[in-house]
Formats: sequence, C-alpha cells, structure tokens
Amino acid sequence: MQKSILIIAILLIGLGGLFTVQFNPPKPIELDNGFIFPQAFEIAPFELVDQHNKAFTNADLQGKWNLFFIGFTFCPDICPTTLNKLAAAYPELNKIAPIQVVFLSVDPNRDTPEKLLTYVNFFNTEFKAVTGEHTQIFPLTRSLGLAYAMVGEGDNYQVDHSAGYVLVSPQGTRVAVFKPTATLGQPPQILNNELISDFGKIVTQYKPSQ
Repeated sequence: MQKSILIIAILLIGLGGLFTVQFNPPKPIELDNGFIFPQAFEIAPFELVDQHNKAFTNADLQGKWNLFFIGFTFCPDICPTTLNKLAAAYPELNKIAPIQVVFLSVDPNRDTPEKLLTYVNFFNTEFKAVTGEHTQIFPLTRSLGLAYAMVGEGDNYQVDHSAGYVLVSPQGTRVAVFKPTATLGQPPQILNNELISDFGKIVTQYKPSQ
C-alpha cells in the first residue's frame, strides 16, 4: 500500500512538472528601451544598392543580426548624431553576436552610392549604407515600421523621418524596435548602454518561429 502511494505521488509530481512546462510560457523579455514585436514580421522583398554600388537584397540580411536606421546625408543633426552613437556602440554589440548596421538613405535623388560611401566611412567603414528608388524604399520602410516624408521644394528640401532603430533577425524578420526617449534636460535619445543591454537579452532569449 505504501509503495502504491509512493508511486502515485511520484507520478503526480512528474505530471505537475509536465503541466508546468506545457502551460507556463517563458517570461517576456523585459527591455530597458526596446519593444519586441508580438510576432516576427517578414520583411518585404527589396532590391537596393549599397555604398559600393553592389546589390543589397533580403539575402544580405541572412545569418546575422541587422540594425536598421533611416535618414539622409544632408540631415543636419539626427543622422550624424545617431551614426556616431552607433559607431561607439558597434564593438560591444558585435561582441554579443554578429550584427550589421544598415543606414538606409531615403533621399535617393541626392544620396548616390559615392556620396554614401564617403558619408558612412566617416563613422565606420563596416557599416552598410544603402538606397534605391522610392518604389523600393517605401515598402521596406513600411515593413520595418518606419516612416519618412519629403518636406519643402527645390534643391534645399528636407526629409522628415523616424529616429528609431529596427532590429532584424538572422532569418530576415523584424524583431524589435528601439525609440528615443526623453530624459530631464536632454533631447530624446537612445542610450548606448540600454541598446547594448537590450540586444544582449534579445540574442540570449530569442527563438525564431518554426
């Protein structure tokens, strides 16, 4: 009788463990600054050109993490500040996992591959700088959850654009977004220490959809 009770108790403990595994989902990843999308989102097919005048497509996102930022080389403040910050964070990000920083110019009329090469090399020669026709850029920015709009007329027009970063997985899917936050006495910004910390958490816990 005692043996039967012991066996039943062991089975109940085992079943309890089984139900815990099956019905208790892992805790969501708590990030300092970023937001993880509920579901990985497939990036729209695109065909762009990089700073070396070579094709840049969805295939170039495979096998590594990708951090997208949109802007334009005539940007007076946000773009150079952001690229400078990303250049500072890049060595630590790359220690966590292979990552490709992609500066997507949404001003193809002025940002030729040659212009992009000079511009991005000032910050980091390992960064990608890409652009293309608006018919290619717009579906991609929409897939990334970013936006831009031309403002003004003539040669001195400006481009309003999102200031966040979007993280794309080694499978080429949109995973997370990092947006500038305001702190007392400071302009909105994405702090490098928070970006590095969040990237580490995502890489450690992220499981691609099957």
